[in-house]
Amino acid sequence: MSAMAEIAHPLGRSIFRGLRHRCPNCGQGRLFRSYLKVAPTCENCGRDLAQYRADDGPAYLTIVLVGHLLIAPLLFFPIIWQARPLYSLPILLTTLTVVTLFLLSRVKGGWIGLMYSLDVSDRDDALHTADLAD
Repeated sequence: MSAMAEIAHPLGRSIFRGLRHRCPNCGQGRLFRSYLKVAPTCENCGRDLAQYRADDGPAYLTIVLVGHLLIAPLLFFPIIWQARPLYSLPILLTTLTVVTLFLLSRVKGGWIGLMYSLDVSDRDDALHTADLAD
């Protein structure tokens, strides 16, 4: 029960709003101002969105998802091994690129929703660094 006390906002709702590229606070404003660039503030509620630094987490999670859900099952189909690379590689690489780019922004939005729900921000990094310096 103590782990649940650390959740500051509804977890599922915040992650789902992030997955839809919406502000995890109000669900109305846009989360990104461009493909992966987080908007500084929510245009609807004014929430400071720049404080949620996702860093490399979404990229690693996207790689794990694509690797385990697409690449690993493909290895079980004999057509992958028997087809000429001249034909199969462009199709596979194009498909994997499109899927990865599609998932990356959604995973980053969900990641920011998770950070919002757990009330984790870049302020925590500054506080932790100051504690280590003392």
